[in-house]
Order: sequence, then C-alpha cells, then structure tokens
Amino acid sequence: MKKGETAAAVRAENLTRVFNETVAVDRVSFEVLPGEIFGLVGPDGAGKTTTLRLLSSILDPSSGTGSIGGFDIISQAPQVKEQIAYMSQKFGLYRDLTVMENISFYADIYGITGAERKGRVEELLDFSNMRPFKKRRAGKLSGGMKQKLQLICALIHTPRVLLLDEPTNGVDPVSRRDFWKILYKLLQGGVSILVTTAYLDEAERCDRVGLINRGRMIAVGTPAELKELVENHILSLKSSHSRAIQHFLGKAMPALRVNVFGDSLHLSCTDPKETERRVTTLLDREGISYTRFQEIPPSLEDVFVGLLGDHGQDVSEQTASSPSTLSGGNAVPDVAVDVSHLSRRFGNFTAVNDISFQVPAGQIFGFLGPNGAGKSTTIRMLCGLLTPSDGSGRVAGFDISAQAEEIKQHIGYMSQKFSLYEDLTVEENIDFYGGIYGLKGAGLRQRKEWALSMSALEDHRKSLTAILSAGWKQRLALACAILHSPPIIFLDEPTSGVDPVSRRRFWDLIYSMADNGITVFVTTHYMEEAEYCDRVCLIYRGEVIAMGAPGELKEHSMQEYILDLRCTSPQYQIDNLLQLPEVRDVSLFGAGLHIVTGDTVAAVAAIRKTLEEQGVSIEYLQPIAPSMEDVFISLIEEVDRKSDGQSNGEVDL
Repeated sequence: MKKGETAAAVRAENLTRVFNETVAVDRVSFEVLPGEIFGLVGPDGAGKTTTLRLLSSILDPSSGTGSIGGFDIISQAPQVKEQIAYMSQKFGLYRDLTVMENISFYADIYGITGAERKGRVEELLDFSNMRPFKKRRAGKLSGGMKQKLQLICALIHTPRVLLLDEPTNGVDPVSRRDFWKILYKLLQGGVSILVTTAYLDEAERCDRVGLINRGRMIAVGTPAELKELVENHILSLKSSHSRAIQHFLGKAMPALRVNVFGDSLHLSCTDPKETERRVTTLLDREGISYTRFQEIPPSLEDVFVGLLGDHGQDVSEQTASSPSTLSGGNAVPDVAVDVSHLSRRFGNFTAVNDISFQVPAGQIFGFLGPNGAGKSTTIRMLCGLLTPSDGSGRVAGFDISAQAEEIKQHIGYMSQKFSLYEDLTVEENIDFYGGIYGLKGAGLRQRKEWALSMSALEDHRKSLTAILSAGWKQRLALACAILHSPPIIFLDEPTSGVDPVSRRRFWDLIYSMADNGITVFVTTHYMEEAEYCDRVCLIYRGEVIAMGAPGELKEHSMQEYILDLRCTSPQYQIDNLLQLPEVRDVSLFGAGLHIVTGDTVAAVAAIRKTLEEQGVSIEYLQPIAPSMEDVFISLIEEVDRKSDGQSNGEVDL
C-alpha cells in the first residue's frame, strides 16, 4: 500500500498548549503515516516533549486536536493509550526492582505472556547487552544502562505507534546502532514511529523530519527536501587545526558562517570559488595546514544550524574567554592528572582494571567508552569521591586516596545529571555553590554576575531551575562547577541530550577554558566531540584499549578500510551486505552505511554487483578516511573478537 493512500497513524491539527503565559506548542500540524518513522528535531525548549505528551494524551491541548490510530487524543484517551508505547526522557523505572522485574512489570501491563513474552525478552536482552544485569536493581544501573532498560520496557510489546522522546541520549555509538536496527524491524512490521532526537545523523535516517522552534513547526519534509532550504553553498575544509581555523576565520572573515564537524569545517557561502580563493590565501599566509577543500551537499546539521543558529541564547566571546574569570587561579603541576595502575572493585566485580595515563596541564582530554565501561567510576576516584581498590593517582598534585578534600577544592565537577537544585532559582543555585567553595561578600557577587553572564541567564536569575531547558541547565551547571576558578574541570557527559547549537556554544566555552590553562577532562558519547579533544583514551570493560590524538587513532588504530555507501533504503541492505565475504562489517552512519573491508577494490565490485542485482540504486560508493565513530566501533569489536564473547559486564557504579 502506498503511503499516500493510507490514513495517518498520527495526526496533529493546530495543536497548542499554553502554560500560564508561555506558549509551549503553537498551532503545530503534521502527520505520521503507517510504517513511517518521523523525526521531530529542534533546539532545547522548542516544544518537542510537550508535543509528544499531548499526542499520548498525557496532557490536554489548550486548543487544536490530534489522533492516534484514528482515536481522538481528547475524547478517546483510553483507546489512544492502547495504541501506543511511549518512552519519555524521565526514566519510567522502579529503582528497587531488578532489571527482569521491571521488564516483567511492563510485560504484565501490556498483557504479554507465554512464549511471546519469553521470545521478546530474550531478543531485547541480547540487543541491549543487558543479559548480565538481569538481577541488578534498576537504581544501581548507570544512566546509560537505565536508558537501555527503558528501551526494553517500551518495546516489550509491539505497539501500533511508538513515541520516543530522545531515546538514545547517553547511549554509546554501538548501542545506538543496534537500537536503530530494532526500529527498522518495527517499521517493517508496520509500526509508525515518532521520535525526537538531538542527534542529527539519526534525523537523517527518518522518512520525514519536522523542524520545530519556539513551539512552531517551521519546516516539514524528507531530509532531502529540508536540505534544499539551505540557500548557500557548503564548502568542506579538512584540517587537524579545525578549531583554530574557525577562530581565525571568525576574525578575518566575520561575515562567513563557519561550523566545525570534528576535523572538518563547513563554510556557508554564496560564491564558493571566491570564498575558496580568499580562505586558502589567508590560511597559506598564516601557515595553517589543510588537506581538502571541496563543495559538498548540505547535511541536516547545516540546515539546523543555518535556520536556528541565531535564535538561541548567545554566549559572548568576551565573557567566555576573559582571562580574569577563567584563569585557573591555582597553580598545578605540569601533569594535571597522573594515574598509575588504578583499579576499583565492587565485591567480585572489577569496574576499573589496572589503568594508567597522564593528562598534561591545559589539555582537553577525552575519556571514551561504551555504557558501563568504567568511565564514571574512574572520574569519581579522581575527584576524591570513591576510594581506589588498587593503584594510585594524583590530581592537581594531590593524592586521590589520602588528600581527597584538597582535590575537591582544586577541581570542578559536572556530573551527567547536572547537580543543580531544581526547586531553587538560578541565582540561589549559584549562591549555594559559591558558599560551598568558600566564596562570600564582594567576591561571590562578582563571580555570580560572571556566572549569569557566561550562562546567558541574566534575565532568568529569579526563575526556578526546573523550568530551564537542557541547554540552559547545562551552562548553569558548568558555571556553578567553575565558580571558584579551579585549574582542572571534570565533565561527565556534559552535552548528553543537548541540541547541536547548544553543544557548539558549550564547546566554545571549553576551548576558552583550555586556552586559559584550565585542564578539561571530559567523557562523551558524541564521537564528533572526541575529535575536538587534544588526546583521547578509550576504555572498555574497565581497561584502556587505545590512547592518542584523534588523528593518530584514525590513522593507525584501524587495519581495515572504510567504504561510504549511499543508496536507497540503506538500512535494509545491511544483512545482505554482511553475507559478502569481502565485507567484514556494516553499520549505519547518518543517511548511509559505513562498510569495513580489507580490500576496497574487491568489496566495491561485490557490493555493486549485489545491489544492482536487487535493483537498488547506488548514489555513492567510495573509500573514505575513518571517522572517530568508525575507530570506536572497530576497536571495541576487535576486543570482543579476541575475547570468548563473555562480557565481564556491569555498569558505571
């Protein structure tokens, strides 16, 4: 049945929701067709979550209406709820129940019994790699593991409509890839999916996308149709000095929009030839190296940043980079963090196993790994919050076992959950943290004004923190963490769930801090962000498996080659391509596939032959340099291949 001939599975008609005087959703209209995946994207606070809550009959609209499976969301709310599975951003889990008890609870709610329940549970446990944790209480799981468990609970039955509110926040690239495989299986079964996401590469995989801002739907269409909204040409410049080039061009050519994508820059311009001539002349004159300059089609992130980049809360360059406010304040040794044979055990489980590394002062150090790899456990030991079982470490010159209190006075720590008190106002949170760090009087007042300016929250100082968007909370949490001008800052997945524009502004702040000598130790699941780090360390199953500059890891860590394939319905070609002896692995990457092979010539020939025989149109098939995500997945799978396939399991405790 053609999509145009079917009734909509989800319909929103002028949906509006007003909270007091705030219009959260403003006359939003769109449809999701049966067997379609529709992505809803927009900046923090744009109205995405409120829209899902209206459609799921959790909230009543102020005006307008909608339907799910033909049932009205207002007058037929009970029938609507029977048609859907809804996964919210807040964990709908019972902390005191085990993983299996939570799954069983949701299976009971949906009436899943017998062989159907057993098969579904087994499939979902394997997909999420949660089998080793069946007996662990949900409250003891890390944030990423809780996210996986909620995915299982949402998918325990096969609904007619699946509503997912940023379901892969805090989930590593391997798990994200596996999650999308599950979504495509559901689509093939006729399930309609409405998903909000902060990952623009995920939006590329949707059949259609709606771009929402300030409660209004400003564009709806296929990813290709939305890309046509970009009026300018996009030039791609590749360089290991991407951030330095962005900073330089921002001053030399302030009218040119330059966005960083890892080790590449996208330059938005009206005259590509003249822009290339001027930019190359400037870079050559400054002696800044680059390796590629070519015009490329726009990405959805180009669309997002182009349409919305000027609408957010800006952080002024002067505030972000002021030496008086972001100088480390306290001198630290040349080696800011020194870890030697560090281990941490919980009972008979080893969360961190004999790791060693050093972080020079003033460096941005990326700490990467899948959920449960040991990242948060390591950070808690380094921050003096958890005592090591074995080994040693020094932070800012202080011993992590014997001088925990001294360490706490010399570091800033921003946790995954933004340690803010939501029932306090913005100003009261700043006052509270200032008091903890011993600030008072004129000193506290000065730092408070700086914090409000840095986080662009001057106009919200009296607002409850609970009403802030994720991006605003993020900047407020960072400001609170560095009120006392610490020389070292630990950021544990600070951009999880934050929209691309807010992420970019946040990384501008990180670079400003590093430029002023502050050491930044950051964990992230955004592999593009790993490219921004001076050096990265990859930890898996509690052990360090790779370390080096991003460029070094991309050049030397992979023995195989990567092919970039763009074709019709790439998600449905994965299984066929994996059958080819020339292909070692296939993974979703944006709107296409990345194919791992040991022989590019043979693989290209085999792939073309296979797809052409099936009538699949190939738009693009070329060897490319590996991305950090390719490296991440390749290194982890190499460890899995060498092991007996048994995970030592567990979580970031």
